[in-house]
Amino acid sequence: MSSISADLCEETCSGSESAEWETVKQRMLPDDSVLKLADLFKALGDPTRVKLIYALMQRELCVHDLSSVLDMGQSAVSHQLRYLRNMRIVKRRKAGKTVYYSLDDAHIEQIFEQTLHHIHHE
Repeated sequence: MSSISADLCEETCSGSESAEWETVKQRMLPDDSVLKLADLFKALGDPTRVKLIYALMQRELCVHDLSSVLDMGQSAVSHQLRYLRNMRIVKRRKAGKTVYYSLDDAHIEQIFEQTLHHIHHE
């Protein structure tokens, strides 16, 4: 119970001047951006997908290679790659009968690296 009350304002708190919080309120993200951002973090919230992204940060790989790296079946890897492709986190390239996967763009790598930097920061 005490941890909850620690996050509340004191009874005597009258808040900031309305001009301060009104400015913040006016700058809030639109709902569609909030949902897209939440979906991206949800996609990054799965350990298997994190491993796939990290592997693809090293180099472009096919499903067979990714299966070997992650020690998983190709079907399970393919399922996760489809999810990441639908989220525009990875892209694919066909070379004959082989499909190679890579990160969709540099932003994904930057997000991933910044997050890694944050969790290793003391």
